[in-house]
Amino acid sequence: MTILGLVFAGLAAALHVFIFYMESIAWASPRAMATFGTTEADVEVTKPLAFNQGFYNLFLALAVAIGIIAYVAGAPVVGLTLVFTGAGSMAAAALVLALSSPSLIASALKQGTLPLLGVICLLIGVMI
Repeated sequence: MTILGLVFAGLAAALHVFIFYMESIAWASPRAMATFGTTEADVEVTKPLAFNQGFYNLFLALAVAIGIIAYVAGAPVVGLTLVFTGAGSMAAAALVLALSSPSLIASALKQGTLPLLGVICLLIGVMI
């Protein structure tokens, strides 16, 4: 179960790198505007916020990636700590999004399902 948890967490990290790209690099692109439901006027006003939020997503992804590397390199306590922290934060942020903006539940599920599955599998793997 631990390996499955690391795979789910790794997929969550990859998704969050893509979210970073959309928010911090491609925010004004037609695809990002369609994905996030923004207009050209919105893009200019929200660009600094999206830029910052994108880096938040990147840093969570890096924590998970470094954790997976540490686990594979033979430092399981450090590795799992980083993966739990990164993936747990991703899942918690998705919960905050769902609770604060019920109209964005689909987005919360997209960004929160993989890290939640990772955390659950890792917990089971650690306990057995």
